[in-house]
Amino acid sequence: MATAYGPDTRDHKGSGTRDHSGHTGQGAGPQGPAPVKHFLPAALRAPLEARSWRELLYVLLSLPLSTAMFVFAITMTSVSAGLLITFIGIPLLAVGLAACRGFGVMERARARGLLKMDVAEPVRVRGKSSGPMSWIGAVLKSGVSWRHLLYALLHFPWAVFTFCVSVTFWAYGLAALTYPLWKWVFPVFVGADGIQLYGDRTHAEYLDSPVELAATSAVGLVLVLVSPWIVRGLLSVDRLMVSGLLGPSALSARVTELESDRGVVVDTAAADLRRIERDLHDGAQARLVALAMDLGLAKEKFTDDPEAAARMVDEAHGEVKVALQELRDLARGIHPAVLTDRGLDAALSAIASRCTVPVTVEVDLDARPAQAIEGIAYFTVSELLQNVSKHARATRATVDVWRTSDRLMLQVTDNGRGGASASAGSGLAGLTERLDAVDGVLVVHSPAGGPTTVTAELPWRG
Repeated sequence: MATAYGPDTRDHKGSGTRDHSGHTGQGAGPQGPAPVKHFLPAALRAPLEARSWRELLYVLLSLPLSTAMFVFAITMTSVSAGLLITFIGIPLLAVGLAACRGFGVMERARARGLLKMDVAEPVRVRGKSSGPMSWIGAVLKSGVSWRHLLYALLHFPWAVFTFCVSVTFWAYGLAALTYPLWKWVFPVFVGADGIQLYGDRTHAEYLDSPVELAATSAVGLVLVLVSPWIVRGLLSVDRLMVSGLLGPSALSARVTELESDRGVVVDTAAADLRRIERDLHDGAQARLVALAMDLGLAKEKFTDDPEAAARMVDEAHGEVKVALQELRDLARGIHPAVLTDRGLDAALSAIASRCTVPVTVEVDLDARPAQAIEGIAYFTVSELLQNVSKHARATRATVDVWRTSDRLMLQVTDNGRGGASASAGSGLAGLTERLDAVDGVLVVHSPAGGPTTVTAELPWRG
């Protein structure tokens, strides 16, 4: 360190997360892209990643954009409040709120492009009629509009703070890291030996020795390495603001989800009715028609050829037994009587007895759930065991049912070939939609080579 004298120069059984995987019946399915292996750990490669530079660009753009939104929001609110005593203030306020919603569109697009954060568009404002007064009333009563105004007011001070902190860390880090490359600027243009650390009337201290240059670069390297993480931490607040203030409300999202679930339930019910109609038409109904024809022929031959008539009646008797069995199977597919009379334990044991592989059933419930939930649980296990019989190539399977807090848990495990995958049109895609319709979750763990574990969650309703 040189000293110059003189003037100053200065993650009982867990349920897991939602997964839409399942048996496809076509062998091992794709398991998704393999994780990318990096030579450097995340802490060292962060400054080189595109994500860090996108986040920095988001911070740099936030200051001017937030300033413009803040100035507009303050001006619009102040002018509208001052003119509320006249008729002009109300429509002016509505127009200002609509403009804030336009800013929200821009902010959601910016978050989508730079933060890779997809926020759904909130519900559009619709008046009861097509007149301007109806639109003004709808805008003023819309909570979404006021949340956009609140975002414009709150984001500005946070954008200033984030900009100052992020730019400071990045600028000082890059400057210190590259200090040996531009140190020559000081003796050539400033008349100093380097960056001045301290100075008074008698002496000044500069960073100019090789050791000091290396230490400065080391400090700069540390700052560069931590800067992306600091920016990422600051932007977590921006993410909360965008999703909480510019996205749809929780009630609106729930309404949309329920509308979607209602459509799934309606489609499922229609598909079940078509299946029942098809089974009746192609199965029992066809057999009964054939039975009526055979009995008619037997009646005609009863006097001429009693032995032939007796054989035809005997064959018709066999057809009646087959038709009755098909009707029983159809009734069991609609809602088995054993489920209504004795509950899940007995009903699932009956399913297991018809499976092509040995199945162990364990049901640990202190009470029976609601009939609708019980029925969905029954048919879920039934379809999973059918997958085991048809596709898994397993030698044994287990079914476990238990209750955890307010959730009914189902788990079907087999030692088959594994490699299951749920894609559009697969066997479990419809099952997943059925569970979603009642706030259920399907989780599948099926590595190649097995075993396969399928866990289903259903809400407990007593």
